[in-house]
Amino acid sequence: MNEYPYWWDTVPALRAGSQKSEVRNQKSEVGRAELPSRADVVIVGAGYTGLAAARQLARAGATVLVVERERIGWGASSRNGGQVLTGLRLEPATLVARFGERRARQLFEAAAESIVRIEALIAEERIDCEYARTGHIQAAWKPAHFEAFRTEQALLARVFDHRVHLVPRAEQRAEIGTDAYHGVLVDERSGGLNPAQYVHGLAAAAARSGARIITGVGVDRMRQRSGGWLVETTGGVVETRDVLVATNGYTNGAAPALQRRFVPIGSYIIATVTLDASLAAALLPRRRMAFDSKHFLYYFRVTPDGRLLFGGRAQFGRPTPGTIRRATAVLRDGMTLIFPELAAERIDYAWGGNVAFTRDQVPRAGKLDGLYYAGGYCGHGIAMATYLGEQIARRIAGEPIDHPLFDDRFPAIAMYSGNPWFLPLVGAYYRVRDWLQ
Repeated sequence: MNEYPYWWDTVPALRAGSQKSEVRNQKSEVGRAELPSRADVVIVGAGYTGLAAARQLARAGATVLVVERERIGWGASSRNGGQVLTGLRLEPATLVARFGERRARQLFEAAAESIVRIEALIAEERIDCEYARTGHIQAAWKPAHFEAFRTEQALLARVFDHRVHLVPRAEQRAEIGTDAYHGVLVDERSGGLNPAQYVHGLAAAAARSGARIITGVGVDRMRQRSGGWLVETTGGVVETRDVLVATNGYTNGAAPALQRRFVPIGSYIIATVTLDASLAAALLPRRRMAFDSKHFLYYFRVTPDGRLLFGGRAQFGRPTPGTIRRATAVLRDGMTLIFPELAAERIDYAWGGNVAFTRDQVPRAGKLDGLYYAGGYCGHGIAMATYLGEQIARRIAGEPIDHPLFDDRFPAIAMYSGNPWFLPLVGAYYRVRDWLQ
């Protein structure tokens, strides 16, 4: 079994074991290289957020340097399930209850715009990443959850002008090949892609726009000085006017303010061997992205080459070889509970990675302690990270824009400084809720 993301074997540079990409042009460089002594903007992190921002800023005429401790997309940007979903982490009813209809509509519309933007960017830059607007299904774990879908369907139409349809359990095999659930909600607007191919295509687009991307360089400290910043890295010091921290679930002590606001939570995925074509087609006949209605949900999809990817938050510890192996056993049990016919199928890949949650489960972008930031996508990050990367870049470039997700007063989490000691308690609470509700 391979203990790294399946997606990595679909990108030639990663499949070959290379630690750098060889994308180059006359103005820019991706890979290991000597650091420049200065740049207009330094971006920390070469994932979706940082690369989308780099492309936007370079196209606006800034000299942009992206530094990445590992390699392009090494974190969540190449480890996720490739689900490009409508909405935010919070359910629509929770958005309305917490923020009121007007604010909830603004947030939902921002999420909708993020999908418009990622589709436009993929088309404009001709990024070959297997993107398809497949739609998604949410499967009801209990009969009461399907009844709640009816209420959600009406709310989505009334408040958000967003249409979904419901499929009762008696008819659900047209959407999902199992009787384990109690009906499904179908949203045609979502999509899926290959996340590793997308992040590498986005890096190439940023490079073509003039950004310089250097991997294998970590940021240890950032010191503010008159007129800008000194960014101290493992490869030297860079002087810059502005800094964007785009490290999300991998934020470290170099950005202590963000460490007190982003909670890294491990998410784990297994992938089967390539299945018989008829078996793969029976699991998800319309190849939709799928997840269920539990708090500790399962999410799954069939890949273009016929594997089932099956994920969830199966362990609370940060991904290590030990937690990945324990999560693999938990996820395999879940997979065979939903799809018993897969019990004899081998697991070919198992991996994990961090996603970043905020206290209220709403993503943010803005400026804290003089540093620009964007993150906290709560597992809905592919489109939103691309979109917020672009939006915060527009602000850095001087555009007088306002946005419902901009927050320069983003409050810290009490009694938290980067070590999520409370996650086992939170997990126990939600497991009880899954059992009771």
